[in-house]
Amino acid sequence: MRLSLNIKYIFLYLLFALSSFLCISTVTSQLMMENAVTEKADAFYREGLYLSEQYVGNYFEEPKNRKTLSTIHSQLASLDVYLDARIWLISKDGERILSSNSSGLQEEHEEIKGFKSVLPSGKYYMIGNFFDTFSEETLSVLIPVSHNYHVRGYIAIHTPMSVIVREKEGYLFSFYITMILLMGLGLSFAVANWLVIYHPLGKLRKGASEYALGNYSKPIRMERDDELGFLSDTMDFMAESLKDHDEDQRKLISNISHDFRSPLTSIKGYIEAMLDGTITYEMQEKYLQIVLRETERLTKLTSGLLTLHSMDPKQNRLCKTKFDINTVIKNTAATFEGTCTSRRISIELLFSDRESYVYADMGKIQQVLYNLIDNAIKFSQPDSVITIETTIKYEKIFISVRDTGIGIPKESLKKIWERFYKSDASRGKDKKGTGLGLAIVKEIIQLHNENINVVSTEGVGTEFIFSLQRAEEDTEHASEDRIP
Repeated sequence: MRLSLNIKYIFLYLLFALSSFLCISTVTSQLMMENAVTEKADAFYREGLYLSEQYVGNYFEEPKNRKTLSTIHSQLASLDVYLDARIWLISKDGERILSSNSSGLQEEHEEIKGFKSVLPSGKYYMIGNFFDTFSEETLSVLIPVSHNYHVRGYIAIHTPMSVIVREKEGYLFSFYITMILLMGLGLSFAVANWLVIYHPLGKLRKGASEYALGNYSKPIRMERDDELGFLSDTMDFMAESLKDHDEDQRKLISNISHDFRSPLTSIKGYIEAMLDGTITYEMQEKYLQIVLRETERLTKLTSGLLTLHSMDPKQNRLCKTKFDINTVIKNTAATFEGTCTSRRISIELLFSDRESYVYADMGKIQQVLYNLIDNAIKFSQPDSVITIETTIKYEKIFISVRDTGIGIPKESLKKIWERFYKSDASRGKDKKGTGLGLAIVKEIIQLHNENINVVSTEGVGTEFIFSLQRAEEDTEHASEDRIP
């Protein structure tokens, strides 16, 4: 059975409380009892030693002196009341001479059988019945009485252990009260801890469970300035990112389905028409050319999707080298010579230096230039010019691809980087386009930690500008080239 953190916390608290009370009632009680016995014995010994030195020593010098006996009895009686203990004066032979609770001043001379000056415990005090003279357990302290450097007798001070136990219990009761107060404070802390930590954790757990099920519509939103608040904000941000990712995934699948469905439907329809004879043999070559173009479109679409997939920063690795961007621009522009000639479009190259070295992935930058030039050609009018220009600014080299074509509507500028997006104005001209070219361009530039911007005006033209890291300072040799 799985126990929640709250149940575990309560269980540990109860276990701690029970352990504390058991510890106090056993270990603490035993220690206090030992301490109480030691303190009581020490107090008795000090008082008995004082009595021995000040009063009792003279008795053995003049034992028949009634005045001395009276003084000793008076002191014993007073000390009896002060210590709440019975006090005996014992001879060296073990006879009880005088007792603090006796009513007269006559010597008792009662023999204590088995009396020994060395107590069984080996200490100056013992716990027991003091040589069978008491019926209950008693603490007895034995103090020697010396005169002229010889032991003449003993003072014995006795108190029942029940008295010490009551004193100990009184102190122990204070411990119990203190412990109860501490438990109360601990309970208050536990409640506060539940309100401040556990309850928010429960909210975080519930939110995480909802996110795990794909329900991102209920943010946690904990208004706190501590670590839990930061964790809540992080989880909400994560949920929003996952929500956007899911929407992008659904949009991507929808767009892929749409862009694949159209050519597949055409291919299927033309092939079925050829097979059932609807399209005659003489007309088949015409429609096979259409099928070929549609398959080329599907191939291009698939290639673009694979390229975008390879742009994942976690999977993709750039192969950066130092190369001359001017040479790459010339070679890439040369590949469009046939297309430009057929459409009467010129490509003008404006380089700030004869050689401009950059540090980047040459293959991917070639793809960027190819897509941007191809895009410019598609939307340029016959007898127009496409300008490719490089500019050096500090540690960057900026590459511009500018056309004088139909331009991009203002409302579409933010969407042109989206996958499969085609503006309404481009649909009539971009028959073979997949809507992935600019998305690939942006992914490549972002992989280089660089920026790309677009400036466009309808009916005037469009300019794409991106930056690359400059490899080294070069001597400026401005040049111009033109590809017809």
